[in-house]
Amino acid sequence: MITVIAAIGNNNELGKDNDLIWHLPADLKRFKKVTTGHTIVMGRNTFESIGKPLPNRRSVIITRNQNYHQEGCEVVHSLEEAISLIQNEEKAFIIGGAQIYKETLEKGLADQLDITKVYENFEADVYFPEIKASDWKLIASEDFTSDEKNPHNYGFLKYIKN
Repeated sequence: MITVIAAIGNNNELGKDNDLIWHLPADLKRFKKVTTGHTIVMGRNTFESIGKPLPNRRSVIITRNQNYHQEGCEVVHSLEEAISLIQNEEKAFIIGGAQIYKETLEKGLADQLDITKVYENFEADVYFPEIKASDWKLIASEDFTSDEKNPHNYGFLKYIKN
């Protein structure tokens, strides 16, 4: 099963200047819990914004740079190549960035979406693709209000492919 996992703002904002545009510890904690023990697939920019392989996860990086190498990661040169590495896994996660999300959704390669929705508008330079009701069915959602650790209202939304 391939899951796209992302945190997005009200207008599908993902990030700005190759970084997150909010600090939401609850989302980071959930991301760690959900992805630990599984493969994560990401573009090179996403990997470089993280800065290192995440512990207890197999990291696959997609880049067009044929000479790119990262210790502790597998490097591939297309989304299809990454999918071929993970297609038989019980769970694998596409974790970004925007171009990888767009290509994954356009090609219908994901089985589900695991979305953290941050209920505010943000200035961004990259966006998550539109989640089309014709393609996805919302099967679970849980909303939370801001608190001393999490300065934004947010929700965890789970979609399955129609």
